Amino acid sequence: MPSRTSVPSRRSFLSAAGAASAFLWIPKPVKGYTAAEMRGMTVEGVVKPGVSKWELDTPALCVDLDKMEKNVETMQAALKKYGLPSRPHAKTHKCAAIAKYQLSTGSIGICCAKLSEAEAMIANGVDRILMTTSNPSKNKIRRAMALRKSHKDFIQAVDEEQNARDLSEAAKAAGIVADVVIDVAVGTRSGIPAEGALALAQLIDKLPNLKLRGMLSYDGGVQHAKGFAARKERALKTIEPNAAAFEAMKKSGLNTEIFSGGGTGTYNIMHAVPGFTDVQVGSYLFMDMQYLAIGSENGDEVFNDFAPSLTVLTTVMNNRFQGRLTTDAGTKALTLNTPTPGVIGEPAMEYTAGSDEFGSIRFTTPPSKPYKIGDLLEVIVPHCDPVVNEYDQIYGIRKDKVEVVWPVTARGKSQ
Repeated sequence: MPSRTSVPSRRSFLSAAGAASAFLWIPKPVKGYTAAEMRGMTVEGVVKPGVSKWELDTPALCVDLDKMEKNVETMQAALKKYGLPSRPHAKTHKCAAIAKYQLSTGSIGICCAKLSEAEAMIANGVDRILMTTSNPSKNKIRRAMALRKSHKDFIQAVDEEQNARDLSEAAKAAGIVADVVIDVAVGTRSGIPAEGALALAQLIDKLPNLKLRGMLSYDGGVQHAKGFAARKERALKTIEPNAAAFEAMKKSGLNTEIFSGGGTGTYNIMHAVPGFTDVQVGSYLFMDMQYLAIGSENGDEVFNDFAPSLTVLTTVMNNRFQGRLTTDAGTKALTLNTPTPGVIGEPAMEYTAGSDEFGSIRFTTPPSKPYKIGDLLEVIVPHCDPVVNEYDQIYGIRKDKVEVVWPVTARGKSQ
């Protein structure tokens, strides 16, 4: 393990990120292209050559395509080494184009947390959907079974007896046998407690219009646990009852082809769980300030397995107060304020997104340049999932040029 003095801090990381981006200073944009104007410059999502990201109107949600593609490559290579495929969560990007890219690069399926999200993905050509959340209402059950009827690879999660019976009845009415997995709880957020999983599985196995495919267990609480050793110990400990439930299902002769879970924070841990079949990674694609803080397996304080590819461009609106700047990216552009956004290339800046429409920057050490009103800054977002949900589109950037404009297909689809 490296000595304490060699461990990179949040501040040094932001400084290094700025150097890697050749971030010195950003001139006032010559245009400020609106979202509508950028859509008018695209043909099937591809932008006419020559538009710089620094010409976009702000706040603008951007993804560095080179970094994102490298993140996918890194994840796929790591999971191949562990003998596990990925089944990424669409709730991270909510974008059909990105989901299709993940499937084309080796992912075995796409997870959706909400039914409306799954509907949006399927309507835009994404198949192999695993619904990780149960749908207890009769209306959502009917909608889920309609998806299964038109798409044979749709799998629905279930976590209690009545829900299973309702699903079977709806499947019968739709004239199908629906594929289901049992959501087995890790912690207390969702799912059936592990001790009840076997009985529910045996019930499902007897219901005429359901086909049991296995189970899923997602431990959201451990993903951001700081320090790899502590994260590994906690992840393997909390999943023990679930692994025992999976083994009991297997010994009972039930179908156990799926044992899915884990996430970006535990992607290099879950292979140690007996019977585990795939990892539900999500944020690895974009990264954010939350994940950067959890630490890497090599002992670094910064989780640097994947590069932060998702950023928000923001414009300086006010520079007239000593040691302070105001920007146009507040809570509505960045959502969370803890952890704070990270200003690329300006490690001494402390960014607060607490105001609805405006961001506030404080600094006691002089920044790399005097910032004028109209200058642009680029920030790493606090938490990528909710930030994406605030935007209609993502600008795909390569070498500072806008290459593609992707609609956020499932924006607002939280039902």
